[in-house]
Amino acid sequence: MNKQELREIVSDQHQQKLTPFNDGLIQRDALPKVQYYLKSEQILVISGIRRCGKSTLLQQIRKQTPNSDYYLNFDDERLIHFTVDDFQKLVEVFIELYGEQHNYYFDEIQNIPAWERFVRRLHDAGEQVIVTGSNASMLSQELGTHLTGRHYQLQLYPFSFKEYLRYKKIDAEDQLSTTAKITLQKAMMSYIETGGMPGYLATMQKEYLRSVYENILYRDIVARYHINKIPELKDLVYYAASNIGSIVSFNKIKNMLNIRSATTVKDFFGFLRNSYLFFLLPKFDYSVKRQVLANKKLYTLDTGIAQLLGFHFSQDIGHLLENIVFIELMRREHDLYYHQQDKECDFVIKDNNRVTQVIQVTTSLEDKATKEREINGLVDAMKEHQLQEGYILTLDESSDESIMINDKKCTIKIIPVWRFLLTDTKLGEDAI
Repeated sequence: MNKQELREIVSDQHQQKLTPFNDGLIQRDALPKVQYYLKSEQILVISGIRRCGKSTLLQQIRKQTPNSDYYLNFDDERLIHFTVDDFQKLVEVFIELYGEQHNYYFDEIQNIPAWERFVRRLHDAGEQVIVTGSNASMLSQELGTHLTGRHYQLQLYPFSFKEYLRYKKIDAEDQLSTTAKITLQKAMMSYIETGGMPGYLATMQKEYLRSVYENILYRDIVARYHINKIPELKDLVYYAASNIGSIVSFNKIKNMLNIRSATTVKDFFGFLRNSYLFFLLPKFDYSVKRQVLANKKLYTLDTGIAQLLGFHFSQDIGHLLENIVFIELMRREHDLYYHQQDKECDFVIKDNNRVTQVIQVTTSLEDKATKEREINGLVDAMKEHQLQEGYILTLDESSDESIMINDKKCTIKIIPVWRFLLTDTKLGEDAI
């Protein structure tokens, strides 16, 4: 590219206003962590699914930083021929337009092959660099190869429940009054239905979510991995979106969807994970080999997208609720598994090489059979990991129940999901 073309693109992007639903009206919870990372003068990499708010977060960072003009979004069709050799021209354009500055902001940088070499050069010269990207695999390969020890990586998710309430202007401070509880319960139900994609919450148009999905499918997966079995991939997406919270077998999926091999199924799920669309949760096992070979539990990044892409009915609310808890635990950066021995338990949290918490998720414990199943699964996990406390998250129930396990008095804490989502990092006494 020539410098005149770059100059026009940089100037155009500099003058663009953010869209109404992406104009930084609410502060992301990740912003304080970003500010902490920036004090280290390391490269900051913000990754996440398309349209989850990475660009908005980048703009919020720029607003709080003096000399923030060195910005370029590479998700611009005019930059399709931009290569690593053009970065030096870009620096010259920045200096010509805005004078000498030392903070660089690059959006969707994974679109440029070998970008990490240029970013490393900037960092080695003492410049501060923040980049965003939408492909986990490419970013990790590039970061691991050329930027080891020089960067922090922050994964951004769609709106958390806290951010959703902030966006909806619902007070989350009062959690005790009857009116406040009812308001938060209603908001929880809406959040389960819509998910947390900022653009969708602003428009409530299914077409918006569909366009996000199609961009991910065709640009981030089909084009990037040169896939020619598109119908098979679409069938897998439909299956995955329709089976949130289920334990899945690659071999069974292969046979059910008539896909050539279980390896292809595994590869497809890898591509979907790299684009942040679906996740496979491993089974906890002290044997790494058994853990790798065991079936995985399936989740999605956003319940709104899952309901758009899959088949769901009213009874699925329990699986969607479980999915929201999964994403929140991921957001809190827990080392996460599911438990399955004699019984199944939804989530096992490992900290410093030992299991510290086990969690079940269900809509309600009013049904006797449901309560027995959930408690039995939790107790099975508590026995396995010698824990004296376990958690069951429900839509709106709250209590403590004592139970004897191996002649020891143990406690099951039953907590409303909405209250758990509004607590700090760890479950504990402050959560009830």
